[in-house]
Amino acid sequence: MPHLDLKTISGNQVHLSRTWKPEAFADTQEEDYCFVGEVCLAGDVRKASDEYRLVGELSADLGVPCSRCLEPFRLCVETPFDVLYVPQDRNRGEGEREIAEEDLGIAFYADEVIDLGQLVREQCYLALPMKPLCRVACRGLCPQCGTNLNVATCDCRPDWVDPRLEPLRRLRRKSDRTE
Repeated sequence: MPHLDLKTISGNQVHLSRTWKPEAFADTQEEDYCFVGEVCLAGDVRKASDEYRLVGELSADLGVPCSRCLEPFRLCVETPFDVLYVPQDRNRGEGEREIAEEDLGIAFYADEVIDLGQLVREQCYLALPMKPLCRVACRGLCPQCGTNLNVATCDCRPDWVDPRLEPLRRLRRKSDRTE
């Protein structure tokens, strides 16, 4: 698992540059994406007492299913990050409380090790679009038969009828017959 041993950091600032093959993340199952190319993390680690701030950029090639046609496609992600790591023992679990905006960039480390794998997975999730599309003009799936309309056509009727209006249609048909 990718990690950063904090005992190896000497001085107040160190440049960090790491590259991993997709297999380095094979033991973690992600539902929304998979790694299909190299994962590169570059940035600086700044030390202040027992806190470490990682500032840099992550780039990765992800395999993502299209939101319309469900076909997997390659998505290149490049995202900056700025995370403050504090010791795990500061995470006291003080019950319910509102999280302030500055708390969103805080993570915890234990045993003088930062889990870079967790940082990579988190940043990839944050960089994913809400509705990933294989292409802007993706036609999606036929709602009746499920045919991928980017690849083939089908003979299904494109008209969609709202089933909630069926009782009104029956009333209308009944009134047409009585007239």
